[in-house]
Amino acid sequence: MVGSRITRLNPARALCVSLATALVLLGATWLGLPVSTTHVAVGGVFGVGFYREWDERRTQRSQREALPPEELHRRRLVRRTAVLRTLAAWAVTVPISGSLAAAIAWAMG
Repeated sequence: MVGSRITRLNPARALCVSLATALVLLGATWLGLPVSTTHVAVGGVFGVGFYREWDERRTQRSQREALPPEELHRRRLVRRTAVLRTLAAWAVTVPISGSLAAAIAWAMG
C-alpha cells in the first residue's frame, strides 16, 4: 500500500526497502534509539524511488535533453505530493506528540 501510492515497487525493489528497513531498525535498536518502523519503511520507499529517478536520468542523459519540460515532469517516478504530505505529517507529529505527553504528565502530576 505504501509503495503503490509513492512509487511503483517490483519484488526486487520491495526487497531492498525491507532489507533497508530491517538494517536501520536493528542499528537503532542496538544504539537504543526509538524509531518508528513505518517512518523508516516509508523513507526506504522514497529512497528507492528517488534512486530510480537519479539512475534513469544518469543513464539516459543524452536522450532526455531533447525532451520537452512537460515530458520530463511526467516521467518523475516519485509522486511529489506524497513526499510533501509525508514530510509535513512528520514535522507535525513530533511537536504534537511531545505536547500531548507533557499535558498528560502535567495532568497526572
